[in-house]
Amino acid sequence: MERGTGPPRLLYSRVAEQRLIRRLQPAGLGKERILTIPMPKQQDIRRLDRQGVPHAEIARRLHVDRSTVARYARMEDCTPKPPVDRRYGSKIDPYAHLVDGWLESDRLMPRKQRHTARRIHDRLLSETDYDGEYSTTQRYVRRWRQANQAPSDGYCELEWVPGTAQVDFGVARARIAGEWVEDHCLVVTFPHSNMRYVASMPGENAECLCHGLLLVFGHVGGVPPVLVLDNATGAGHRDAKGHVTLTKVFDAFLSRHRIEARFCNPYSGSEKGSVENAVGFLRRNLMVPPLEAESHGQLTRVMLERCDGLARARRHHRSADTSIMERFAADRDALMPLPSTRFDPIRWEIRKADKYGRIDIDSNRYLAGGGWHGRRLLAAVRWDSVRIADPESGETVAEYPRRYGKTAGTLRDPALVMPMLAARPGSWRETPIRPDFPEDVREWLDRADGRRLRDSLRVIAQATLAAGFDNAMLAASDSIGLRPEAGPAETDLVSLALRHRDGEPDGTDAQGPDLLDYDRCINGDGPDDGEEGR
Repeated sequence: MERGTGPPRLLYSRVAEQRLIRRLQPAGLGKERILTIPMPKQQDIRRLDRQGVPHAEIARRLHVDRSTVARYARMEDCTPKPPVDRRYGSKIDPYAHLVDGWLESDRLMPRKQRHTARRIHDRLLSETDYDGEYSTTQRYVRRWRQANQAPSDGYCELEWVPGTAQVDFGVARARIAGEWVEDHCLVVTFPHSNMRYVASMPGENAECLCHGLLLVFGHVGGVPPVLVLDNATGAGHRDAKGHVTLTKVFDAFLSRHRIEARFCNPYSGSEKGSVENAVGFLRRNLMVPPLEAESHGQLTRVMLERCDGLARARRHHRSADTSIMERFAADRDALMPLPSTRFDPIRWEIRKADKYGRIDIDSNRYLAGGGWHGRRLLAAVRWDSVRIADPESGETVAEYPRRYGKTAGTLRDPALVMPMLAARPGSWRETPIRPDFPEDVREWLDRADGRRLRDSLRVIAQATLAAGFDNAMLAASDSIGLRPEAGPAETDLVSLALRHRDGEPDGTDAQGPDLLDYDRCINGDGPDDGEEGR
């Protein structure tokens, strides 16, 4: 037979076939389980065999091995077989027992504290002589987890009744009052309709949680009968046994509105998947580009209106012909009415002032005044303010905007420092309220001798007590501008500060008379020696 005819071609096919068998055949299985040729060729073999064509002739016509023809010709069971894993030996096989042990021990650990494929790969590289690729480790870990899934793994499909709401926090960047801040977005969703709302908050404490919920309730015009929350964030604390202890503020909030609160199981975000998805959705669709506002309240109003707009424009994922806003009507019908009186989310704390007259609230210091050092004070803590009061009389001592995060320094009202500064004039150059003084007043006090400095600080403190710090500063600037040589020490600063407070003329207009001397006469002080009355 000439070179290049049928037999060489047959020999080539036989070699290729054997290679294919060796490559596809799994360990422990015979050749009879392997379908090594396409289905049409299998059919041709069986058809020709039925017609009585010799096996050698069939092999020559179809360019296959004679043994292959015999195998498919006598095959009785042609039922399709499931695909099999034809994985060959891998570099990770000698270390499989280590990886199996690590993964098995993970069953006793929280989900967020288990090995990832990357962590397993790094441990193999550092603790053994393993030199395989990360993809090899990744494939092995994936196969192990698929083979060892527990019957309880996976997710349950949930059906939410109208009116039920899910609650969670998310964080996004925003510009508030001209400054970039980490905005803590309180997201409230109604999973029946997939309606989503968000409120801007400076933190994730119980006071912020309650205030944000009140804003959403007021916007939708009702109260959800059931709230589903994450792992007690902002609402309480979960102990090692899984029991949740509610904060006093949130507990009172639920009682006031007759709300049932349910908490998800730990590491089970799927139990409130609606709000989990909504956090990312609203961050992408409302906060890109970042929003700007003068306050958290203004930002909340903007975002609530935008949430309504998104709901009107989007269709429900289960009802393509119905918008989310239309489906939300069922949720709205299931809401409870708003209470006649608005709940005030306030936390009461008893604190003892230190030697400087400061109290500590959530790792931040607030000044009550030196006269309160060593004494107990009552603090009313709201989401945006801290009010310090006398626990016996209830009289307000000081009130400040609430700080978030642990910040350096003390939040202080200059009016509370003035009595201590007047009693200790030597501390003028080191006082923390020095920057609060107007530049002209500060420069005049720097130049004053000891007696004038003492007297000036004393009268400024008196004016501050009578009319407030800002009005006292205006009066001090007026006195210095009118009589630089005398300054605040020789001026009836109290009367002048009261005029600023009441919006009356201050007597410094060049077109009119100076009324300071008249004030002295009324008060019985008389004009200064050597000065003529005006």
